[in-house]
Amino acid sequence: MAPRLPHKRTIVAAIDQGTTSTRCMLFDDHGHALATSQLEHKQIFPRPGWVEHDPMEIWANTRRVMADVLARSEYTNDDIAAVGITNQRETTVVWDKHTGKPVYNAIVWQDTRTAEICGELEPEQFERTGLPVSTYFSGPKIRWILDNVPGTRERAEAGDLLFGTIESWLIWNLTKGTHVSDVTNASRTMLMDLATGQWDHELCEVLGIPTAMLPKIVSNSEVIGKIRKVGNLDGVPIAGVLGDQQAATFGQACLEPGEVKNTYGTGNFLLMNTGTTIRSSEHGLISTVCYKLGKEPTVFALEGSIAVTGSLIQWLRDNLGLIAKAADVEKLAASVPDNGGCYIVPAFSGLLAPHWRPDARGIITGLTRFHTKAHFARAALEAVAYQTREVVEAMNQDTGLPVAALKADGGMVGNQLLMQFQADQLGVPVTVPAVTETTALGAAYAAGLAVGVYKSLSDIRTLWQEDVTYQPRPADPALFDGWQRAVRKSFEA
Repeated sequence: MAPRLPHKRTIVAAIDQGTTSTRCMLFDDHGHALATSQLEHKQIFPRPGWVEHDPMEIWANTRRVMADVLARSEYTNDDIAAVGITNQRETTVVWDKHTGKPVYNAIVWQDTRTAEICGELEPEQFERTGLPVSTYFSGPKIRWILDNVPGTRERAEAGDLLFGTIESWLIWNLTKGTHVSDVTNASRTMLMDLATGQWDHELCEVLGIPTAMLPKIVSNSEVIGKIRKVGNLDGVPIAGVLGDQQAATFGQACLEPGEVKNTYGTGNFLLMNTGTTIRSSEHGLISTVCYKLGKEPTVFALEGSIAVTGSLIQWLRDNLGLIAKAADVEKLAASVPDNGGCYIVPAFSGLLAPHWRPDARGIITGLTRFHTKAHFARAALEAVAYQTREVVEAMNQDTGLPVAALKADGGMVGNQLLMQFQADQLGVPVTVPAVTETTALGAAYAAGLAVGVYKSLSDIRTLWQEDVTYQPRPADPALFDGWQRAVRKSFEA
């Protein structure tokens, strides 16, 4: 257990609300993790392609981990300078502003029920958002709730309902009534003009969404409000808010144009800092906000979003029973020298970047009696690396500046087989930082900057430390060729 520091208000707490769990972590002014508490929440699958969470369960878990993280440490509220929040993006909650009760479960970013709504929209209208028209984003999810949950449209038009992605939902509950969204999360709704950083009323009208539902857009590093008495951390200011992938980019100190990170989590999300210039993509990437610090100019990014990577390993564990725990996949995969010609394309909810094919379906190809569960494990890990390579190649084409190195973070970076295979496939070094939970760390940095725990971006860059770098080895080009053939077959499934 870390000793209590001799001075106060130098600890920053980070609430990291992800797709599968909620955590609260404490960091000191050197970016060191001091304590953590984590709880999983239920994944709800009402129909094929539908994915939901219970917002009330997420709120209850948030309160529990906030209390538990202090119980696991020697710190009190008097030591906490600020709270940062980071969250699964695009996941959509609509709730009654009078009662605080959600009108429906949260519709998760992976959910594809809005395909028909998206099919009715004209992609050209949404170009100023930086996003393609996709079930991935929040706007169509709001529209689905208003169209399908009885009475909600009338209540929304009367000004009684509020929309928010998960950070908005948590802030509203933590402060009891502050209705805001940070600019990174707002940029994932299909409702925000990327250049102005404001809600686009014309696009709200196209989607049939009353603007009264929408939160105020704020920056990623500023004091938003204080936590009310809902357990521990009461009275502590909320001073940093970012979507999870932007938080990871910030935590990885990708602070200069051209710097790239990839997070290996439920899905994979690769972001390149493009500076204060919006870079449009012609190869299936997203233009998005990277971060905005207070009144400073907005920094933008190109992003490649991959829906299923870590969740593919969970599928091997939970649905197929091939492994007892996720960490077992590496040993099993390493027991065979290669995939034996077996490929898994995990298009469980279509394919996102760079393909944007909601009609794609998951497939396993190349099977013979020779294959064992070890080949399945290896094919699953390789699928993570192949999908990342597709995104990196798209980014290289869009920018004309080939990615020279990749910073990797997230739950899967402890898998040495995967990290080495990734470096081989990309042909560039892959570096894992000393603190791999960079999502929570990025939220802590943003909050700490707002209250003076961290003085500048130079401090954050100095605090970043390397753990291990995987140097690329020659890769057999036939492997990636086989993957590309398998992807094309997923379009026909």
